[in-house]
Parts: sequence; structure tokens; C-alpha cells
Amino acid sequence: MERGGIKMPITVKDIHDMFGKDVFTSKGFYCGKVSDIELDLSRFKIRSLVIEAAKDTFLGKLVKGKKGIIIPYPMVIAIGDIVIIKHISGPPEEEVTEE
Repeated sequence: MERGGIKMPITVKDIHDMFGKDVFTSKGFYCGKVSDIELDLSRFKIRSLVIEAAKDTFLGKLVKGKKGIIIPYPMVIAIGDIVIIKHISGPPEEEVTEE
């Protein structure tokens, strides 16, 4: 989140409220739900979010059947009723040609 060109940290009042929140990319693609949080206790900060990828979603297709993905906390744009992360782009899908 930016204010006047200065990047402001995203604050979370209660870590417990993060679990189970729906996660979307900045382009509006649904990814899944927050299943875990990695903390940096020496700095009292969130290090990353673990997103449980929902089947047949943007992220589910990107991770190809894996259960989830770890998102570094700097990729989180906003937290409210949902979590918004920076859009993730994967490798271009291979084109299938019919002969």
C-alpha cells in the first residue's frame, strides 16, 4: 500500500483472523485460502503466507496438482475480508498443435 510515494506496511491486528481467508491476485483471479503463516519471531513480522490452492483455479493450474504455495509477505497488497496478492504469472502454456 502506498501513500504519497511511500510504501506503507500492511498491518494485521490478529494473526488468527488470517487463516481461511480467500486469496485473489491483483488481476482478480481466485487462488485459494490462507492455510498457514510463517512468522519471523526475531523481528515480530510475518515472513510468508501458505496458500492452499483450490482445484481448477488460476493458482491450482499454475502449481499443477501440488497442495499449495508459499507466498512471500512482500507480495501481499491488501488484507481485509479477503487477501489480495500481486499477480503471479507462470511459464507460458505449451501450444498443442493438431496434425
